[in-house]
Amino acid sequence: MLKLARHVTLRQLQIFEAIGRLKNFSRAAEELFLTQSTVSTQVKHLTEIVGMPLVDVVGKKTYLTEAGEIFYHACQDVINRLDNADMAFSDLKGIKTGTLKISVISTAKYFAPEVLGKFWQLYPGIDVSLNVNNKENVLQRLLNNEDDLYILGHNPPKDLDIEAIPFASNPIYVMASKKNPLAKQKKRISLKQLAEQPLIFREPGSGIRDVIEKHFAAKGLKPNARMILSNNEAIKHALIGQLGISVLSLHTIFLEGAKGPIALLNVEGFPVPRKWHVVYRKNRELSVVAKSFVDFLCDEGKVLSQQIDQLAHQIDPRHTSK
Repeated sequence: MLKLARHVTLRQLQIFEAIGRLKNFSRAAEELFLTQSTVSTQVKHLTEIVGMPLVDVVGKKTYLTEAGEIFYHACQDVINRLDNADMAFSDLKGIKTGTLKISVISTAKYFAPEVLGKFWQLYPGIDVSLNVNNKENVLQRLLNNEDDLYILGHNPPKDLDIEAIPFASNPIYVMASKKNPLAKQKKRISLKQLAEQPLIFREPGSGIRDVIEKHFAAKGLKPNARMILSNNEAIKHALIGQLGISVLSLHTIFLEGAKGPIALLNVEGFPVPRKWHVVYRKNRELSVVAKSFVDFLCDEGKVLSQQIDQLAHQIDPRHTSK
């Protein structure tokens, strides 16, 4: 360890941490504003210092060796601790500064920027990075430990070494145009009847799609998938155009409100009660800024939950999330 402390520079630690996280030399170079040859040279120097290969490059793919994995986690630990110390010093001075990197699933884009905006108003010295993606890609970033925090619309997989904190309700509803005949039906719609309707799905890897497929599979039903669209806004427009019916988080129509063109259908087994979760890796020590945001998010989550319940009741008094 003394050998590493004497010969390894902080910049080399930053370079190898980026390679281990991104699994790509050119992307690491781009992130750190270095040339790829500089990155390759520094990795070669680190390999000589450690005395064992740290990476395997096969074609265009980069893999960490066993020694590389050990060194990568050591790099993460050193960099995180220095970042935390820097932010803790600012906190002692009464000035919240630092960075906050967050990845959220696509449906969270309907509230995450507003919550981040409120947080930034309290601490304008903070630099915020927000990545919006589908569930599959956000989970991959979580596995790669690329961000400080992650917001997911469901309970994360239990086999991951993570901490997951529920902070707001995220009810899932069946939706259609207000002009759809089913929107005016007073009798509760059966899941079998819904399965026969033209349904609009999200793409594979979407958390909402998982909800639909599991819900129908539990009843031994196969839904009539008419269309697959890659984002909620496209689905909303398809609903308004009466191209079919879909299942979405109530947060997706929050801005339109009760006067919007989309109705909540009264379907057996819906709404599906779910929770928003803020998630982080247990082996990643949260910075002062990240801890402050988690606390802030839990407080804001109470307001979000109340707003969503009120919206459901305003659209149709029969609907309230649980």
